[in-house]
Amino acid sequence: MFTGLIQALGTIRPLGGDAWQITCVLEDTAVILPDLSIGDSVAVDGVCLTVMEVLPQGFIAAASPETLRRTTLGQQTEDGFVNLETALRVGSKLGGHFVMGHVDGIGRLQAVEQTATSWEMIFRANETIARYIVPKGSIAVNGVSLTIAEYDSGSMQFKVAVIPLTYIHTNLHYLRLGSQVNLEADILGKYVEKLIHSGTTDDSVAHTSLDELTPTFLTEHGYL
Repeated sequence: MFTGLIQALGTIRPLGGDAWQITCVLEDTAVILPDLSIGDSVAVDGVCLTVMEVLPQGFIAAASPETLRRTTLGQQTEDGFVNLETALRVGSKLGGHFVMGHVDGIGRLQAVEQTATSWEMIFRANETIARYIVPKGSIAVNGVSLTIAEYDSGSMQFKVAVIPLTYIHTNLHYLRLGSQVNLEADILGKYVEKLIHSGTTDDSVAHTSLDELTPTFLTEHGYL
């Protein structure tokens, strides 16, 4: 489990088979490597990977064909940067939100605009993840924990405001229009959907979208 607070940047390159070498940016090695051990989990652009070998300036991890198919890792170039975060430790501060490292789908950057206080970025999601997106909810973009400012269900586009510290110290500022990103919805929304839809034979509940789950609807179906 992760928090979505990026600790370092790195580069990634294939070694053949399912092995990938992740190299930390030189000034960030002291953040990632001191406590890193074989078997540890590291989020690489939001994708949970297991450390197979620790190197002087990085590590080697395995990424299955399924992982590469569902994420952008297989599309990374050696001159591109990936966001890195080690697993959350028990007792550590949770400054972002619960990020599992299980990417739900790939999105695309549609627009970006710098304002006086932040960079406003608009991404387009796919149907798999769109149903979990709610205004003021959380989402992980390339592993970065962000708050959804606006959401248009028709176009499946959402807007986030990225503060300068996050923008500068993650790979979000390397994105260009059309760039693909890994998206992971908040796990809490998935559990709510599962609890509401499980154990019922009422078709009106089983086929209800999250947008229709109002307090009135829940009361009528015995949930409140």
